[in-house]
Amino acid sequence: MTYSKITILFKSSSKPPYFIGSQLRGAFGYALKKVTCINPSFTCDGCFATSSCLYHEFYEAKNETHKFRFDFILGQEFYEFNFYLFNDACMKLPYVVSALHMMLTQVGLGKDKITYKEFDMFINDENAFVNSQLKIPSNFIKEFETPKYFSNVKIKFVTPLRIKKENRFVRDDNLELNDIVNSIYQRQLQILGKPQKKFPYEIKGEIVHKQLQYKELTRQSNRQKTTMNLGGMIGEMEIKNIDEKSYHVLKLGEILACGKSTVFGLGKIEIEEMK
Repeated sequence: MTYSKITILFKSSSKPPYFIGSQLRGAFGYALKKVTCINPSFTCDGCFATSSCLYHEFYEAKNETHKFRFDFILGQEFYEFNFYLFNDACMKLPYVVSALHMMLTQVGLGKDKITYKEFDMFINDENAFVNSQLKIPSNFIKEFETPKYFSNVKIKFVTPLRIKKENRFVRDDNLELNDIVNSIYQRQLQILGKPQKKFPYEIKGEIVHKQLQYKELTRQSNRQKTTMNLGGMIGEMEIKNIDEKSYHVLKLGEILACGKSTVFGLGKIEIEEMK
């Protein structure tokens, strides 16, 4: 699994929304279309270039696994977020960087379309501004490396996790280790373009503590003129004696995220070692 990470941070005159995912995805989509669209009509319906258009791939393609996601925490005092690209989408990083730059400097954020001239940008934690000029590193694609194994871990659900069991989104603490591991594993297969299959190893681990709650979140869809529910589970779960294969999948989940609507920044998890 390969990935690229772009990090952006800046201060704004007003506090960012509690949940910045909807705002960022909308503004980025508009900027990405401006950067990539070659159709004089600027419309996607019947366009001759949809098969090679990054905007269409990220925003318009139906029944496709999106190979990107926003990543942040809730309730920030200032803007700080990551943008992840996965697998072959990493090759489109220059277009994404251009769109993010346009999003901040020309398109703007929020109802007032506030633009920003001063911000920091890092690509895989390397400063992307050299002598005030935007510079993309020659090697901007990273390979996920197998992490050191720890048998006792805490899973922190940082942004709402939208995960289904028996065709219903989980809204209580009826969330198990196998639900999380399988969700991440299936997302990995989808991004790699491989057929869906069950996780091929026995998932082992004892949940010794759960502190979970359902977090309500909604967003207004300007395109569909409806209110969308983005609520899910937040909190933490402590697990002892987790098997090594499942542990590695959880660590991959820190990059891929877990569950539904990850492009909005949902399903962010963090894995901590426990003694």
